[in-house]
Amino acid sequence: MSSFLSEILRSQFMLFLYKIVFKLIGQFPPKKKLIIFESFHGKQYSDNPRAIYEYMLEHHIEYEMYWSIDKRYMEQFRKRHNIRCLQRFSFQWLMKMARARYWIVNSRLPLWIPKPRETIYVQTWHGTPLKRLGADIEEVHMPGTNTEKYKQNFTYEATKWDYLLSPNEYSTKIFTSAFNYKKAIVESGYPRNDFLINHNDEKNILGIKKREGIPVNKKVILYAPTWRDDQFYTKGKYKFNLHLDLEKMKNDLGEQYILILRLHYLVSESLDLSGMEDFVINLSNHEDIRELYVISDMLVTDYSSVFFDYANLKRPMLFYVYDLEDYRDKLRGFYFDFENQAPGPLVKNTNDLIEEIKLIEENGYTPPRTTIEFNERFCSLEDGQASKRVINEIILNS
Repeated sequence: MSSFLSEILRSQFMLFLYKIVFKLIGQFPPKKKLIIFESFHGKQYSDNPRAIYEYMLEHHIEYEMYWSIDKRYMEQFRKRHNIRCLQRFSFQWLMKMARARYWIVNSRLPLWIPKPRETIYVQTWHGTPLKRLGADIEEVHMPGTNTEKYKQNFTYEATKWDYLLSPNEYSTKIFTSAFNYKKAIVESGYPRNDFLINHNDEKNILGIKKREGIPVNKKVILYAPTWRDDQFYTKGKYKFNLHLDLEKMKNDLGEQYILILRLHYLVSESLDLSGMEDFVINLSNHEDIRELYVISDMLVTDYSSVFFDYANLKRPMLFYVYDLEDYRDKLRGFYFDFENQAPGPLVKNTNDLIEEIKLIEENGYTPPRTTIEFNERFCSLEDGQASKRVINEIILNS
């Protein structure tokens, strides 16, 4: 038997044994004051779990709280944050996860993890959907799966959730369908957006810029695109081509603007930005995009859910959709008429993008009708109190 095959068999056996131990420990009564948080598979200290965690700390809601962290990120977590960390899938993690009263997570957990009967699994999710999700996707183009398997796995994991957070009525309807979800939905607004309401001030903005080395005398364009399902290296590692003429953007905009790149956490590209250092700053590894929102004067994105959050700042948004027809008709499809209802202009090449930025610079920014209607539909619950509502509804009531 080859050593490679031996490793596979051994790992499968260890996984089986690990699941058995997890189930056995999960039979004991939970520790009622124990909460495990996880964001984007243990890669970040961010998003809705972070907002809930920090609200609980700030308001002295006394619980034993730990963060589930991918072992590749443990060192940076320990250096940067004064938080209790558990290495994901370690024995210590198993002991805590299996006895926790609450799991507060923003992405799907691995299917093999057995949820103890008395654990309350709070799925915060991580975005208002434009592109189709889960069971609503007609044809899946991701590696390592097929359409039927993907939908089954997606909806099976959702059966473990006890609560699902929703940012608005629109999302509530979609989540129910896309996840085939039948349990409690807390329509609260997104806790992560509390930061945009409560910390959007000059002192905070200046502090973030100085810490990240961003010139304070230039305006900031944030480019935050999503990933493409069918452009990948392997499962969980996706390719991305900027499709931007950075040299032209620098020549036309560089005196007044800095461009910040924030690629999706699934994108594994290593960008060559040689010669662009005084115009382009790659902050794709900046763990929480909320800080990049507040320091940016405008957002450029595509089909990413970031624009639903950024809309709360009431600043200009441009949509760089060079592959609109392919993405809409082949990869995902949309839940609403994006072309006519997007809260900003749609452009398909660098020249048009530059032209729209210059128009804003010359004429100032007046929100178009679509933006006003968009905010009324999607952002009405975002008042800086979403974390409080979630904690009152779930933690303090159960």
